[in-house]
Amino acid sequence: MEKEIGSIGELEAEAKRFAERLKPRAESATLVTLSGELGAGKTAFTKAVAKAFGVEEEVTSPTFVLEKIYTLPTPRSGAGFSRLVHIDAYRLASGADLAALGFTELMRDPGTLILLEWPERVADLLPPVTIRIALAAREDGIHTISYDE
Repeated sequence: MEKEIGSIGELEAEAKRFAERLKPRAESATLVTLSGELGAGKTAFTKAVAKAFGVEEEVTSPTFVLEKIYTLPTPRSGAGFSRLVHIDAYRLASGADLAALGFTELMRDPGTLILLEWPERVADLLPPVTIRIALAAREDGIHTISYDE
C-alpha cells in the first residue's frame, strides 16, 4: 500500500493510524524498518509515531548516537508496548555492529517496538522484519510512504 503525504500534519495523522494498528508480537520485539534516501522523512515519521504513543520528550535523530530508547507511558488499552527504540544504522558497516547496541536483547522483548532506519546497512544479520516502510521525497514536495507487511 502506498500513500502520498503533502504536509507534516498529514504525516502525523498517518503515523497515528500506523501506531494504532500495531500490536506487540508474542515471541519477540516488533521490528519496523524505515528505508529511503536522506530527507525522505524517516526520522519525521519516527517522531510522529513516538508522539502517537505519548512520548513527550523531544525525539531527535540518533544519527551520531546510533540508538535512542524512549519509555512509553502506561500502554494504551491494547497497545502493550513499554518502550520505543529508534536506531539509525547509517553509520554502521554491517549487522554485526548492532551487537554493541544490545540489539539481540532488545529483540527478545515483546514489549519493545524498534524503528530501524537504514536497514540495508545491517541487512546481513537482521531477524525477520515485522513491517517494512519505504519513504521517498518527490521533486514536487510530496512524500510517499509505502508499507510491506
